[in-house]
Amino acid sequence: MSEERPYHHGNLRTALLDAAERSLREQGSDQLALRDLAREIGVSHAAPRRHFPDRQALLDALAETGFARLHTTLRTALADAGHDFPSRLRATATAYTRFATDNAALLELMYTSKHRPDATQIVKAAAAPFGLMNELIVQGQAQGALQEGDPERIGIVLFATLQGIATIINGNIVKPELLDGLVETAAEQFLRGARPRG
Repeated sequence: MSEERPYHHGNLRTALLDAAERSLREQGSDQLALRDLAREIGVSHAAPRRHFPDRQALLDALAETGFARLHTTLRTALADAGHDFPSRLRATATAYTRFATDNAALLELMYTSKHRPDATQIVKAAAAPFGLMNELIVQGQAQGALQEGDPERIGIVLFATLQGIATIINGNIVKPELLDGLVETAAEQFLRGARPRG
């Protein structure tokens, strides 16, 4: 006889998101199922639907909370970095790439979810960490560390470099222990290449 599972849980939404992130990390998004998550956290199979009407709603919430965590990670790194631009750049670059390599499956979900139609909340959540990175570029320009020009364009080059480093680490092309050294080299090259000419 099957054991009765409770419908209620102390903080069901958080427990579901935590279990979903574990499942995402271990098995990927294709294997993620609300029924399996309910079983894992010990509630009835109907209970998750109180917070997530379907699997896509859960994945969207996971992506949204991922961007919120990334924002907190970058904000903390910037708060601890001091005021000079090179230090702030290095702190942000390190924080981003560590987040990206520690949470590879989540990051992939975050970026793919952001580009789905009707992903308004995810796009809004993504605006916060990317806004911080844009502000950092503007600060570098104001301090004379970076050339003038469209900060978004300059920021995209930095982001592409950092994301590229994370991708080769996550793809086992480069050993994870090389991460910090690669980020340091990338920051130095970016600072040298993007500084004002003359």
